[in-house]
Amino acid sequence: MSQDPDIIVPPHVPPVALAHVGEEERRKVEMIAGHVRGILATLGLDLADPNLAETDLRVAKMYVEMFHGLSEGAEPKVTTFPNDEGYSHMVMEKQIPFYSMCAHHLVPFYGHAHIAYIPRERIIGLSKFSRILEFYAKRPQLQERLTEQVVRYLEENLNPLGAMVVIEARHLCVEMRGVKKPGAVTVTSALRGVFHQKQVREEFLDLLRHNG
Repeated sequence: MSQDPDIIVPPHVPPVALAHVGEEERRKVEMIAGHVRGILATLGLDLADPNLAETDLRVAKMYVEMFHGLSEGAEPKVTTFPNDEGYSHMVMEKQIPFYSMCAHHLVPFYGHAHIAYIPRERIIGLSKFSRILEFYAKRPQLQERLTEQVVRYLEENLNPLGAMVVIEARHLCVEMRGVKKPGAVTVTSALRGVFHQKQVREEFLDLLRHNG
């Protein structure tokens, strides 16, 4: 029998399950688990089923992990370095995998990002592309907003000659529900500075197509 939807069922959290979790994170997990347990009860599921016994806790811990970008501050902390070599050509990292959660339905969307910039005085380490992408992906997100946030970060923190981001992703809210179109890929792009020039964009696309 389903439960009154206004009632939040307190989670059953075994003490050992959160033994290595900090106090603030523990409170988040326990609160989220209570809401998840209420959803399960409202759906009429048998919470005594061994397979559901700790589902509320597992979902809560997953949400805290998937949304950890929300708790890290206003923007990622990425160190930049002087461009001592005077490098003035394109720097590109492509096929960077990511996972995020659709802000509309809280189901995953995932894919790859391709990020490039042309430096002036400052550069960043190549591994930091992934760090920036991860920060903005780990929250309820829209692909369009994610694309803009990454290119804006590069623009504001590096002051490059230009920057460009292309994201290709599959959305489970499209594949599992609604129009139900498995395999559909959404592509978004954002560009700044010299990437508005056709020749520079074509260089980006040539590098993107190059598999060597």
